Amino acid sequence: MRAQLNSESLAGLATFGRRPLLTDPHQLDDWRPDAAVVGAPWDDNTTNRPGARFAPRALRAATYINGSYHLDLGLEIFDHLEVVDYGDALIANGLWDVSAAAIHDRVGEVAGRGIIPVVIGGDHSITWPSATAVAQHHGYGNIGIIHFDAHADTADQTDGNLASHGTPMRRLIESGAVLGRNFVQIGLRGYWPPADVVAWMRAQGMRTHFMQEIWERGIMAMLDDAIAEALDGPAAIYLSLDIDVLDPGFAPGTGTPEPGGMTPVDLLRAVRRIALETNLVAMDVVEVCPAYDWADITVNTAHRLVWEALAGLAARRRDDAARAGQVSPSSADPGAPARP
Repeated sequence: MRAQLNSESLAGLATFGRRPLLTDPHQLDDWRPDAAVVGAPWDDNTTNRPGARFAPRALRAATYINGSYHLDLGLEIFDHLEVVDYGDALIANGLWDVSAAAIHDRVGEVAGRGIIPVVIGGDHSITWPSATAVAQHHGYGNIGIIHFDAHADTADQTDGNLASHGTPMRRLIESGAVLGRNFVQIGLRGYWPPADVVAWMRAQGMRTHFMQEIWERGIMAMLDDAIAEALDGPAAIYLSLDIDVLDPGFAPGTGTPEPGGMTPVDLLRAVRRIALETNLVAMDVVEVCPAYDWADITVNTAHRLVWEALAGLAARRRDDAARAGQVSPSSADPGAPARP
């Protein structure tokens, strides 16, 4: 007797969360999902350890968990949120302009339809084309960015490279895609960038919450301020998560580890809160390097960061539907036709 493939099986095609795989924009139109996972396997702009190009594959393979019922929120995520895997942007190794255009277009196909892109990098340079595509849909200056990272990524150039993973936030602000005053960074620490770059950040009105502040005030009080700052004008949030915001003891699999970082328990709940309390229109998770990981510690945490964001989005939609007096998907007619 042939075994039946189910959500607990490790066989078959690895998609994120074992969600349906779509490959064409017309399928997005037919399916009309709420969110779509997009891989951006590019890491040629790294300055230390490469390998983040393998993260989209690793995070998809990490889906070994048996269910999608969120214990804290008390909901089945996919009863309230339709999520698909939209594959990867077609990267041309070593060719930034071609690859950046591919990432921009892939994310734009999602965001342009009002679907939330969940982008898996790749090094942090992928945020430049990804957030640009989102800003083009919502309007330049109409999104705020909440950026968790050990590093500011606001250099003008690195060894002459304007597209280094240390420069994307500067490019986004210079282009006008995001206003400096709505660019909020959390978890910065260590010994870079230098004073002239910090001065440039201050001149743009960027808001910075160093690890020292988190240590002194706590994550909840700091997050109150960060959300308010990002939404000081805009009504939507792009969330960018560099895994090296975590202490290397919790995330050894990254290219530029910096001691003294956040703990997963704080970061996971911060991400959930942002998805619950703000109009989250896009996110990315970057700088996961599986080759340097140990026992899948980093990969599993990065996977759960996406899972927490999806759970927060699902709970927000459930609560909005309840306030509007609508019937939730979990209590809908079981005979109703499913989405294609």
